[in-house]
Amino acid sequence: LHALRTAEKALLPGYHPFEWLPPLKNVSSNTEVGIINGLSGLVQSVDEYPVDTISKRFRYDVALVSTLKDMEEDILEGLKAHELDDYLSGPFTVVVKESCDGMGDVSEKHGCGPVVPEKAVRFSFTIMTIGVHHNKDNVRIFEESKPNSELCCKPLCLMLADESDHETLTAILSPLIAEREAMKGSELMLELGGILRTFKFVFRGTGYDEKLVREVEGLEASGSVYICTLCDSTRLEASQNIVLHSITRSHKENLERYEMWRSNRHHESVDELRDRVKGVSAKPFIETLPSIDALHCDIGNAAEFYKIFQLEIGEVFKNPNASKEERKRWQSTLD
Repeated sequence: LHALRTAEKALLPGYHPFEWLPPLKNVSSNTEVGIINGLSGLVQSVDEYPVDTISKRFRYDVALVSTLKDMEEDILEGLKAHELDDYLSGPFTVVVKESCDGMGDVSEKHGCGPVVPEKAVRFSFTIMTIGVHHNKDNVRIFEESKPNSELCCKPLCLMLADESDHETLTAILSPLIAEREAMKGSELMLELGGILRTFKFVFRGTGYDEKLVREVEGLEASGSVYICTLCDSTRLEASQNIVLHSITRSHKENLERYEMWRSNRHHESVDELRDRVKGVSAKPFIETLPSIDALHCDIGNAAEFYKIFQLEIGEVFKNPNASKEERKRWQSTLD
């Protein structure tokens, strides 16, 4: 039984010793930390819900260490496959994809437990790649072959909250984000394969759907006239321009716009202020990585199909050298 308990412990975060250089700011140096209260003892209750029922999580760095220890074999095999010394100490660069999504209704139908929100949200991460610098080259020794599989997606925080409840989400995820920010400027010292190795982490917030991007970046909900999470387009502008679009929004800019919205230093009316901040109405608290969203995929596809239909109407396969006038005629037929 003792051996079984020890084996079980080793599979959970909070078992492996490690060190950060420099030490993480505002994060305990204690490495034996298992499942903790998601609010990190900050508040006694959230909207009358007792905090010990609201959320449970692992400390971010402890969970990453546990995942790297699980991948020990993959890392050593990757070194061998690229004919690198298996005693290479690094620094290894680890790219981490962060994901967060609502889990829908999780209410008890006939339970008698504590009164808690009836929806859940899960924050998780996936280790996408591990690389090491060798002979002026970056060698990728591990790449996740199924990045969207639940098998490689590690749960970090589970909370009973509605994903559109900005305040609760901020209260629960802010300590976790503070840990992530602290890790960006430090290196992890961890023993793998009997050798002390160094790891640096790069975080990519790409596993968010549109609803959650709007929530964590402080944007208005999806019914907003500001239709896009990547640029400042309004619905009208988007309907008139279906081809040219680019990523112009950023986390830093959203924070600046929130400050404008909050302070209204130009003493503008609500409509003028809203136009100035382009739909930012709450404080952004997680930096998401801009990547093409569903709206822009649809716009891109529409533009592409529009071209294809024009060519079909003009039977361009019969006459590839059609004049400009003819092509305009196909376009007006299609319109």
